[in-house]
Amino acid sequence: MLIENMKMAFSAIRANKMRSFLTMLGIIIGIGSVISIVSIGDTMRNMFEGLYREIGVTQAYLAIGYWVDDVRQSDYFTLDEMERIKEIFGDEIAYIDSRPYVSADAVSGRTTIKFSFNGIDYNYQEVQPVNMVYGRYLNEGDILGRRKNVVMDTDSAMNLFGVENAVGRTFRTTLYGTTEEYTVVGIYRKKLSPFQAMMMGANTEGGEAFLPYTILTWPNDYFYAMRIYAKDEATMDEFYNRLKHYVAKSKGRAPEDFRLNSAKDEMGQMDSMMGGLAAAVGGIAAISLLVGGIGIMNIMLVSVTERTREIGIRKSLGARTRDVMVQFLTESAILSACGGIVGILLGGGLVMIGGSLLGVQAIVKPSVVVLAVGFSAMVGIFFGIYPASKAAKKDPIEALRYE
Repeated sequence: MLIENMKMAFSAIRANKMRSFLTMLGIIIGIGSVISIVSIGDTMRNMFEGLYREIGVTQAYLAIGYWVDDVRQSDYFTLDEMERIKEIFGDEIAYIDSRPYVSADAVSGRTTIKFSFNGIDYNYQEVQPVNMVYGRYLNEGDILGRRKNVVMDTDSAMNLFGVENAVGRTFRTTLYGTTEEYTVVGIYRKKLSPFQAMMMGANTEGGEAFLPYTILTWPNDYFYAMRIYAKDEATMDEFYNRLKHYVAKSKGRAPEDFRLNSAKDEMGQMDSMMGGLAAAVGGIAAISLLVGGIGIMNIMLVSVTERTREIGIRKSLGARTRDVMVQFLTESAILSACGGIVGILLGGGLVMIGGSLLGVQAIVKPSVVVLAVGFSAMVGIFFGIYPASKAAKKDPIEALRYE
């Protein structure tokens, strides 16, 4: 019986192709919008997760809270204090430094470029590996001896020196009021996806370079924050909590006076924000499904009126009220489900094409597709109940007399 009703439904749809298409249009737009928005949200969440994994999920920054009014010099960190933390928590720390950063002009001949200098320790490559193509990475001697050696990426070398292999080249820069000459000891190649370039900044005209953190740490060896990478992601929350309590106790402060921003927490906040935004916008887009459902109800009412004699003939030949109702409900559900399938293909296709153009992996979850098809069919059934009920309740004699 179901197969027969489906054949009749498809026959009715083919008999009125344009009307059926216009009826499905609301469902197509609604489902397509929902699929697109949910998939874009999932794709963005996946890209942000990948971005945070690139910078290190176990990374965190520890510093005195910005809300503390009576900040003392002792609230800042020193290199000696950082060494003691290494000794005490060495089994749980993968990397630690003073998070130094400064922006200054780099001068080579007649070329002057704004550079971002990041201070690192020699083992930074263990937590943030790079593809070295020329020369070497900074070593322990560079750090301990505060040598004026730097490592930069190929784009920065091209901008400053006009060549990729700039190993051995020198440039001048002024840090903390002192102008000195620095030597390039290594060049690495940086690979960023379009999304990473957009979020982290594609430095097409300036430059970036690593140099010993001992140089960039303020001349009196005091610094505001520590950058830390925990070894184990599973226990990092507990470790960072103990670390904050230790630092607070050593400085005569309450743990609440220090702030600890971890990449994991930021990733969770971003994921929640993106999920909530996608749900909100998806809910707004779903309103168009209501419009599409009303359109289906309207067309099914017209169809019932047009097929009054057909209904009368079927009932006079023994069709029950339930049979007629199921027939029209099936037609309504198929009409809506077909619109849902087209909407899924349209919405998913646009997301996939957009992801391909941006060079990112688009995510269209099968569960969302199945839910969308089922929901569109349910919309058709819900808005088809009244027209089907009206058709099923027609008196066969009156229906046969209808012109």
